[in-house]
Amino acid sequence: MLGLFTGKKKKIEEFIKQGAVIIDVRSKTEFEGGHLRTSKNIPMDSIPSYMGQLDKTKPIITCCASGMRSGQVKRMLKANGFKAMNGGGWMSLEKYGL
Repeated sequence: MLGLFTGKKKKIEEFIKQGAVIIDVRSKTEFEGGHLRTSKNIPMDSIPSYMGQLDKTKPIITCCASGMRSGQVKRMLKANGFKAMNGGGWMSLEKYGL
C-alpha cells in the first residue's frame, strides 16, 4: 500500500512540473469554504459543458473533499482525451504548495 501512495506522490509532482491545472470539482459553496489557491472551481455536474474550454496540452489534477467526485471526473476527462489524474481530497494537495 505504501508504494501506491509513493507512486501517486511522484505522479502529482510530475504533473505539477508539466504545468498541471488543478480542478476542484466540489460545489461553489464548498469551494468558497476553503480551497487551493491555484485551483479552478468547476463543479462536477458542470464538467461536460466546460470540456471544450480546457487545454488538452496541460495535465489536469482533479480534487474534491474526499477523492470520490474527483475520481469520477478524472475518468470522464481521460475518456475525452485529457491527461488527468485524481489528486484526492484538496487538503491533501496543500503540501505541494498549490
